[in-house]
Amino acid sequence: MKLHFSHPWNLSPSEAITLQRELRAYLILEDRLGPVRRVAGVDVGFEESGAVTRAAIAVLRYPELDVLETAIARRPTEFPYVPGLLSFRELPAVLDALEQLQELPDLLLCDGQGIAHPRRLGIASHLGLLVNIPSIGVAKTRLYGTYDEPPNHRGAWTPLRANGEILGVVLRTRPGVKPLYISSGHRVSLETAIGYVIMCCTRYRLPETTRHAHRLASGGRS
Repeated sequence: MKLHFSHPWNLSPSEAITLQRELRAYLILEDRLGPVRRVAGVDVGFEESGAVTRAAIAVLRYPELDVLETAIARRPTEFPYVPGLLSFRELPAVLDALEQLQELPDLLLCDGQGIAHPRRLGIASHLGLLVNIPSIGVAKTRLYGTYDEPPNHRGAWTPLRANGEILGVVLRTRPGVKPLYISSGHRVSLETAIGYVIMCCTRYRLPETTRHAHRLASGGRS
């Protein structure tokens, strides 16, 4: 797998923040994706009290959502836990997992933020930019921005805003459960991101991509 962008990983937190501000200028926040036949969930867990990063990728056939391929990669954890800089802690192992796939996915759904981030470069945007694959941030919690609670029915959403800018949406995937925080990562518009997330959610709050990847990242089976 050839990286579209590459950079050192042995950075200080201040250097990482500077790099985020530089990289965000290269993001494409409109649709630049072809036919989607392989959609992947990306999730990361930790072992040995955080000393080992465990990245998991589950590739599903789209729109059927059956599992085609999975990969797990482990690496020593080298970057400290700093809110807003989690991609520097997690992505080296994610890139290792992507290298194991027989065929790269057409779309990445990452457990984390896209541009709904203080510097507009959450893990979904960072990963999508590095590998030049369309990506969407699908987060379980809010990192940045304000919103009104969406109506209590599937597909309802409200804007997630910061400083007058719409960064993403707060999307209800099932009635009676907490919403998800959806934002463009790279090469996917917000409208298209919402559609893919809803299509990947079946009986549960989380997309099937996320559910399969989370089982692998946390040590379970897909």
